[in-house]
Amino acid sequence: MTPQGTFNFDPSLQYSFSSSDRVSIIGFSVLNAVLIGQIDVRSVNRSNWIATLGGRYGLTNRLEIEARVPYVYRTDDTVTRSIGNVAGDELFSSDGNGLGDIELAARYQLNAPRDDGAFYVAGLRLKTRTGKDQYEVDYDSNFNLPKELPTGSGFYSLQPSLSAVLPADPVVFFGGINYAWNIKRDVDTTIRYTDNNVVNFQTVGEVDPGDSVGLNFGMGLALNERSSFSLSYEHTWIDKTTFDGQVANDALAVQLATLQAGFSYRLNKRTNLNLSVGAGLTDDTPDTTVTLRLPMRF
Repeated sequence: MTPQGTFNFDPSLQYSFSSSDRVSIIGFSVLNAVLIGQIDVRSVNRSNWIATLGGRYGLTNRLEIEARVPYVYRTDDTVTRSIGNVAGDELFSSDGNGLGDIELAARYQLNAPRDDGAFYVAGLRLKTRTGKDQYEVDYDSNFNLPKELPTGSGFYSLQPSLSAVLPADPVVFFGGINYAWNIKRDVDTTIRYTDNNVVNFQTVGEVDPGDSVGLNFGMGLALNERSSFSLSYEHTWIDKTTFDGQVANDALAVQLATLQAGFSYRLNKRTNLNLSVGAGLTDDTPDTTVTLRLPMRF
C-alpha cells in the first residue's frame, strides 16, 4: 500500500502479439454482430502497444486511490480468401491509435497482522469507455473488416477484487480473485457489410458483453537487497455476449490464461525498474506480452 501523503508515479509500456489461424466459414458472426459471408480467414496477426501514465496516492496508510490513462496503438494483418476465389490469398492491413479506456481504482488494507499472517486488500476498479470502440469505426466493404482499429472496449466496467499477500522471508506469496461487471449499453447503430457481393445493413441494439471472473496467484523471491524475481499465473473466464437479450448461435465463452515471469530492480530509494514477460496459454490470450514499468515515489 502507498503510505499516507505519498504519491507514486507509475508510467509503463506494454507490447503484446497474437496470431491465429482459422478454417473456412460461411455466415459467421465476428466483431460483435458483424456478419461475414463467403469469407475464409486464413490468419490474423495482431500487435498492440499501450503506453500508460498511472498514479497512486495514499489517503491513509491503509487506503490508496489510483488513476491510469492509456494511449493505444494497434495493428492487424489479416490474410483472407473468398471461398469461391481461386486467385489466391489477399492481405488486409489496418491500424488504430488514440486514447484508451481510462481507469480509476481504490484499495483498502483490511487487516494489520502482527506475526506471520497474511495481508488482505479489497479493491474496486472502474473502467470507463473513453477509447474509440468497435461501433465507431468504418468497415471495408470488400473484406468486412475495420479500416481503423478501436482503442477501447466500448463498455463501462466495475470490478471488485480481494487479494492476499503472505510474507515468508525471503519469499512473498500472493493471490487474488476478482469479478468484472461489464455494463450493457444500447449501441443503437447500423453496420454496413457485404455478403456474396451484396451490400447489407445490420442494426445493433442493446449489447451486453458478458461479465468475467478472474483469479491469480504467484510468488516473489528477493535475490538481494535491490533485485527480486517473481512468477505468477492469471486466469479469467468471460461470459458470452448477448444482443437484445439473446445469445448468438455462435457465441462462445472465453478463457484467458497467462503465465508470467517478472524481474524488479531498485535503481535508487525512490525509483524501481520492473520488467515482466507473459506467455498466453489459451487460443484467445495474446501469445506474448512484455511490460516495462518505472514506478517513482514522491
